[in-house]
Amino acid sequence: MAEIETRITTNSNQCGGRPCVRGMRIRVCDVLDLLASGLTVEQVLEELPDLERDDVLACLRFASRSVNHAILAA
Repeated sequence: MAEIETRITTNSNQCGGRPCVRGMRIRVCDVLDLLASGLTVEQVLEELPDLERDDVLACLRFASRSVNHAILAA
């Protein structure tokens, strides 16, 4: 299982502080954009050969957790 804590990193001196994969300059949003454009996980791995399958899954899990918060209505 892909662990977000070890696969998704943030460094204020890299990529403007945006979340990246394992300290590389591959941003989570880049991986998500490729998936959103219709590429399969296997195609993303071909496009970004430094990634591992668990990296892609960690990006998806990171995105899921990022939008999974309660919205309180006043």
